[in-house]
Amino acid sequence: MAELKQRVALVTGASRGLGRAIAIKLARKAGRVGVHYYRERKAALGTIKEIKKLGADGYIFQADLSSLAKAIKLIQKVEKKWGRIDILVNNFGPFFQQSWEETSPQDWLSIYKNNVIIPLELMKAVVPGMKARKWGRIINLGFHRVGQMVAFPRVLPYASAKTALLLITRTAASTLFEYGITVNMVSPGLIEGGEMPEIVDQNLIRHHLGRAEDVATAVAFLASDEAQVINGVNLVVAGTWKI
Repeated sequence: MAELKQRVALVTGASRGLGRAIAIKLARKAGRVGVHYYRERKAALGTIKEIKKLGADGYIFQADLSSLAKAIKLIQKVEKKWGRIDILVNNFGPFFQQSWEETSPQDWLSIYKNNVIIPLELMKAVVPGMKARKWGRIINLGFHRVGQMVAFPRVLPYASAKTALLLITRTAASTLFEYGITVNMVSPGLIEGGEMPEIVDQNLIRHHLGRAEDVATAVAFLASDEAQVINGVNLVVAGTWKI
């Protein structure tokens, strides 16, 4: 995998879990990694500590991404700090479980705002700079059942939002490739330490758990120069899980 030492990466929701693993993995290649967090400052500082151990430059950026204005401000903060954003990883997007029949209009709006609108606006905010530099990587985190029926209806609202984000991903990929920008999605299955669907057979879950490291490896590959012609894909990191 080619070195990305001159690149600047921003990972949203990077204080823990998948975001943390992705930020640390990117730090092995990228020179500077922005770690976004909302409330968990101590955890975010822990991510930075690991990044610095790798010899990379890391910095924490606080923002409430439920606010569109603050989301845009986040991009401005990173660009003020380092002058650019070359790699955007849209990891932020709260998991939601509730029967679609019981999900209120307000909940639907919140789900789509957090998992579709905010990632979209962050993409729009970084694209002008990427176009000017003729290089960019945008990687959106999805859900491994995007565009497919989900066996457990309580996951439907979340899966449908991620499906919308996949359509945005593929459309953006087709329009930005001529500028040297690729846009892809990585869709995790069940991950150790992550949030789980409310299903009865917990033993079954254990046989299908992946690692955050697996997802981070996929993201880092798509951010690399080796992936320069991989565009508009949904890379599913889920083993054989079919929920």
